[in-house]
Amino acid sequence: MPNVVLIYADDLGYGDLGCYGSRIRTPNLDRMASQGALFRHFYSASPVCSPARAALLTGRYPVRCGVPGVLYPSSTGGLSVSETTMADTLRAAGYATMCVGKWHLGLTEQYLPTRRGFDEYYGLLGSNDQLPVLMHNTEVIEAQVDHETLTARYTQQAVQFIQRSAERPFFLYMPHLAPHVPVVPSPPFRGKSGLGPYGDVVMEMDWSVGQVLEALEAKGLDQNTLVIFTSDNGPWFQGSAGRLRGRKGDTFDGGMREPFLARFPGRIPAGRVVEGFASALDLLPTLAALTAAPVPANPLDGVNIWPMLTGEAESVERPAFLYFDSWNLQCARLGPWKLHFARYNSAAFTAMPAVGRMNLRLLNPELYKIDEDPSEAYDLAGEHPEIVARIEEQVRQQLPSLPSRVLQAWEDTQRRGVKPNGSGEWPVPEL
Repeated sequence: MPNVVLIYADDLGYGDLGCYGSRIRTPNLDRMASQGALFRHFYSASPVCSPARAALLTGRYPVRCGVPGVLYPSSTGGLSVSETTMADTLRAAGYATMCVGKWHLGLTEQYLPTRRGFDEYYGLLGSNDQLPVLMHNTEVIEAQVDHETLTARYTQQAVQFIQRSAERPFFLYMPHLAPHVPVVPSPPFRGKSGLGPYGDVVMEMDWSVGQVLEALEAKGLDQNTLVIFTSDNGPWFQGSAGRLRGRKGDTFDGGMREPFLARFPGRIPAGRVVEGFASALDLLPTLAALTAAPVPANPLDGVNIWPMLTGEAESVERPAFLYFDSWNLQCARLGPWKLHFARYNSAAFTAMPAVGRMNLRLLNPELYKIDEDPSEAYDLAGEHPEIVARIEEQVRQQLPSLPSRVLQAWEDTQRRGVKPNGSGEWPVPEL
């Protein structure tokens, strides 16, 4: 059975790697791209941290998993105990499992990584700007972690896990702290990028990827290991979303389209560039199929994208992909087309409007052909009413399967009065 290494960045922009056009030097990730597959249209299932991670590990929309929004140190909830994680799935197939890095899916005992399918855990349970407590399994080993050492220490833990697990199949989940704030490069990388601390920590993360790849090669595991690299959501205040509109917290593509690289020598063709749509929801069903692991009982929202990775297919059949922000369903994508039907009345992480931030329907839904218009700048709804109708029908078909909180939020949005607005504008409530 193949080993699986899943490396997950935190707040990395679509345009922040060399192989995606960045000036930041990322030779190890670029090598992954040249030796494997690079996806142009890979999406997170949320524009913020906790729900993105819930979806990644379960293959289900975060609104189904008990994590519709970001968890904070005061939060009492977490990833629903009824959910089966990627680690549960692979451990049931005989895999050794370890999580090294940021968890952010619950702080109390029933939500901890070692209760969610991981044999071992080393990292921070929340964001590094909110809960800088370093844990090993269930024990606190540092109450105030030194941020500038974390990437190196995570890398050491990952390499040691690979070394001691070489005789059996293993799953390593490595959710990095970088480049989430505080942006703190270690001394060897400080000033190295010439693009400030953000560029430095991305370079350090790239170094870490190189160390993991070297460890696999040193143990003779390179030819039997699938290595995946992606990110949870778009860039926050620094970093680049490339040509995409929006950033972290937005359901514009800049908040949810992510770099995605997959390397498996001999199984994934070198230098493959994939233009078809895929999402983080797809990883669990793909890995279950690849490893012959049992598929979770809960219905999955993702699909098996292994044919896209190997070149057997450019795309796979799937229902329209839904873009959520908290309980609010705002957009849907079908093939190259993305339909916006609701939006907040202000951008994420900006000053709150005097009337408060609220989700509002767009009187005229906006249609963008994302493969040709990545910045969502040219509304084609008027030219293609049949595509608008097709996507709206797919959304109507999926709505009944969603939790009641989603349906209530949908109804509330439809009832709110809005003023007429132009394409691409923030809608204004009719008070």
